[in-house]
Amino acid sequence: MFEFDLVLQLLQQMCVYLVIAYLLSKTPIVIPVMQVTVHLPHKLICYLIFSSFCIMGSYFGLHIEDTIANTRAIGAILGGLLGGPMVGLLVGITGGIHRYTLGGITAESCMLSTILTGLLSGLWHYFLMKKGRVDLIYNPLLVGILGLFTESLEMIMVLLISRPFDVVLHAVRSIAAPMIVANSIGAAMFMRILLDRRAIFERYTSAFSAKALKIAVSTEGLLRQGFNQKNSTKVAEIIYQELNVGAVAITDREKILAFIGIGDDHHLPGTPITSNCTLEVIEQNEVKYLDGVHQPYQCSINKNCRLGSTLVIPLRGENNTVVGAIKLYEAKNTLFSSINRTLGEGIASLLSAQILAGQNEHYKQLLSKTEIKLLHAQVNPHFLFNALNTLLAVIRRDKAQASQLVQYLSTFFRKNLKRTDEIVTLKDEIEHINAYLQIEKMRFMDQLAIEFDIPQELENAHLPAFTLQPIVENAIKHGTSQLIGIGRVTIKAYVQDQTLILEVIDNAGNYRENKKDMKGLGLNLVDKRINIRYGEKYGIKILCEPDDYTKVMLSLPLEEETSIQC
Repeated sequence: MFEFDLVLQLLQQMCVYLVIAYLLSKTPIVIPVMQVTVHLPHKLICYLIFSSFCIMGSYFGLHIEDTIANTRAIGAILGGLLGGPMVGLLVGITGGIHRYTLGGITAESCMLSTILTGLLSGLWHYFLMKKGRVDLIYNPLLVGILGLFTESLEMIMVLLISRPFDVVLHAVRSIAAPMIVANSIGAAMFMRILLDRRAIFERYTSAFSAKALKIAVSTEGLLRQGFNQKNSTKVAEIIYQELNVGAVAITDREKILAFIGIGDDHHLPGTPITSNCTLEVIEQNEVKYLDGVHQPYQCSINKNCRLGSTLVIPLRGENNTVVGAIKLYEAKNTLFSSINRTLGEGIASLLSAQILAGQNEHYKQLLSKTEIKLLHAQVNPHFLFNALNTLLAVIRRDKAQASQLVQYLSTFFRKNLKRTDEIVTLKDEIEHINAYLQIEKMRFMDQLAIEFDIPQELENAHLPAFTLQPIVENAIKHGTSQLIGIGRVTIKAYVQDQTLILEVIDNAGNYRENKKDMKGLGLNLVDKRINIRYGEKYGIKILCEPDDYTKVMLSLPLEEETSIQC
């Protein structure tokens, strides 16, 4: 009867520890011990937690015949299992020394057995890790069996080491069964708590990841197309459906771009921001959470609005500048779930990245347009001056040829005016540079020969407008025009590994690499435009054999279905 009462008392003590363990499992500090501990900081946390349980087990133990019935072994077992041999040994030493300081006829043997328990549990951890059976470390049944074994071993050690034997034997008969039962069940239940907490954490993480992935996939690219009311409304609808919150709003720095959910009758897109909370988030670049209890929330538009709490997160663009905000709302008497709060901040980062990418794309387009205008400014005045001088000379000697020259001029400048930054066909680009070359040919008379090698099947291939003209002009201006004899310019097109290759070859071989400006202004602009549009693997490559030839090779992806606007 006495042993049964002692079992109940130890189980009661164990229940206190399990309540502490349960409460501890709700805090971030226990997260490292939910996985097999390998990093030094995590091992330290593991040591501190289970050393504390060892000490508590001894300190609150029941004094029976100059010995202590306790649940100290729970800490040593779990410390070794979750932290490995070193942590188990240190936990055992800490718990063992503390038990020794409490005195009694079994103090020495209990100290040694606690050290041995921690070490054996750590070795069991090491063995399972070697075998790749991490799952067995968290098996409550095996933990209980390990508790049964180590506590039985402790009783044997007490009998072998402690004296006087008859007194020790009587004490062991009293405490052996209660301690074996309490420590075995306690260790198994402690592990069960950790296992359940880990399962909850994994489900939470899985749910978080699934939602985040679905939202990321569904909203991909929407705000890259422009941070405006139309695209923001699409994004808000997706987030509202996936998070199941009361409402979702997206704003820029001045007005509401989108609002979906409770309160959409008075939170109208296009109207100015009136919420002080939102304005503060935009100005201060920080997250604000108004739960409606500790931080009061009241709709700034309608006092009867059913929204009772809000999470406001800044949306950031270039240089981390706030460009707007995303707001998640819940109705009154509805609490924000932690997953929605965490997801909200993750979604804001995702949308901010899209906005930044859209801004970069916009800047690239502006750069491309600016560079095309620069090409126009570079080509037109210089070329027009030379063409008019040529026309004046031709009119005097051959009116028919002068008329043809006017036609070529008309073709050249008409295409200049009609084409801006659009994609054109290779055929159209060849017509443009042919008009240019024919004018130059009249200028240089018989000193310029032109050859085209363009397969008919490639005429519909696409490329950015004004791609070839600067290269051809460069070949004449810095190449053939410097020759005493006949200058030749050849333009070729062919396909190599699904890449369109265009070559402009002159027979001057005058190209000299300039480290400050490798290709000259015109060629640099063409190369940069192609890099921006298609990527770094495409662009211009120059080969030169001095006084023999200069070959400018232009690589582009082979495209034949892009919409053409000329």
